[in-house]
Amino acid sequence: MTRYSNVKDRTSLGHMSEGRTSDGYKSGRYKSEGRTSGGNKPKIFVLDTNIILHDYKAIHKFQDNDLVVPIAVIEELDKFKKGNDALGFNARGFMRDIDKLTDGKMFGPEGISLGKGLGHIKVEPNHPFPEQFKDLFKDDIQDHRILATAMWVRDSHPDRFVALVTKDINLRMKSKAAGMEVEDYLTDRVEEARIENAQKELQFLSLREEDFQALVYGPENAISWRGITPSEPEANQRYKIRHGGDIVCARYDTDIDKIVLVKTLSAYGIKPRNDEQKFAIDACLNKKIPLVSLTGGAGTGKTLIAIAAAMELADQYDQIIVTRPAVVLSNQNIGFLPGDQTKKMAPFLEPLQDNLNVVRAQFRPGSKEAQRIDEMMKSEKLVIEPLAFIRGRSLVNSYCIIDEAQNLTPNEMKTIITRAGEGTKMVFTGDVFQIDQPYLDQWSNGLTHLGEKLDNQRLFEHVFLRVGERSELSDLASKLL
Repeated sequence: MTRYSNVKDRTSLGHMSEGRTSDGYKSGRYKSEGRTSGGNKPKIFVLDTNIILHDYKAIHKFQDNDLVVPIAVIEELDKFKKGNDALGFNARGFMRDIDKLTDGKMFGPEGISLGKGLGHIKVEPNHPFPEQFKDLFKDDIQDHRILATAMWVRDSHPDRFVALVTKDINLRMKSKAAGMEVEDYLTDRVEEARIENAQKELQFLSLREEDFQALVYGPENAISWRGITPSEPEANQRYKIRHGGDIVCARYDTDIDKIVLVKTLSAYGIKPRNDEQKFAIDACLNKKIPLVSLTGGAGTGKTLIAIAAAMELADQYDQIIVTRPAVVLSNQNIGFLPGDQTKKMAPFLEPLQDNLNVVRAQFRPGSKEAQRIDEMMKSEKLVIEPLAFIRGRSLVNSYCIIDEAQNLTPNEMKTIITRAGEGTKMVFTGDVFQIDQPYLDQWSNGLTHLGEKLDNQRLFEHVFLRVGERSELSDLASKLL
């Protein structure tokens, strides 16, 4: 079996390595004083293949430290350069960057400069293990070649800090066993506090009677935030307003600079069962907010609300696209499924069809609403398709729903959103605590990064759904198991 028989094991985001802080790279882990003020010499980091396949721009994120790429890594990248997925894109991007850096130059003893303020990069031929480790690592595999080269670099530079950077947990364990410094690539890892804040973003307000009357019963259903909050709210900040025994929902609208009432709306027969669902439906129906993320546990209604809102707004969009990444539990390869690509993808897309059937069930069989769903699918106005089909497309005036988005890497998330053309709305749904990618976690997945990077942007709204509404049993399992 080849080293990449299961690529996901080596290219997805990894867990935090022992002894590291979540912001280790951001807080100066990669900064050295040597090139500028004559202090300690720059560090040397040896990169594994999965770092480049995860983020080919990673070579520009090590500040003024030097990088070494073992020739074994180049050999592995050659296997991916023709692919049409994210791995192929990153492999080609890295090779183009290296080719541009080395145009008309040889690497030399120090390597090639990565640019002003950055270190050098060098492609290093394979080297054998030190004599005492030859019996420990007998198999001639790429992992061992990379580790042996990293150890050679370390022994050749006794005055420098040298570490192997890899997302492969097994290789990290082997490195530690051999006494080799090893790091995980944590540059794009979100701090845990930011995730906790995303779940506590709702604020409670108390209003004077005249303000409450203006918000709920006034002609604009809006009031000024001045005198109510100490500072200007963030874009799309959500509020719950207590009045007597009732709770009213509201949201800050940056376009009119006021706090507006969030009304109880229904979407193609689907009505909110709690306040968070009310916020979610409002966000999914609001055309002024083209990017929405819905997170929460199983059964909270994330996908159902997104699909129902898309059907409600179907006349305003040229096409509705519903998709999800093809991630299998237990790392089973999609190639084992029989049939062509359409048949292979069918099991992954069935949960989306289930949610569409729930929307259809809100209407009696034969009703115009139920028939409309069937007609839209036949005419491909409504399509359920694999996420891989989106790459390279320009989605104009489309309503796109990306389910199970917690299984996307930050780079994949960026690739999808940059497909959005004029008039397109994108809704990402997922549960950051229910990840099927074995080396993604709640700090490093694309859905978490979406909430962190686009926080306080008027074009983006995030809603965290807390209450399970699928069934009492589902809610019990979600809380206790």
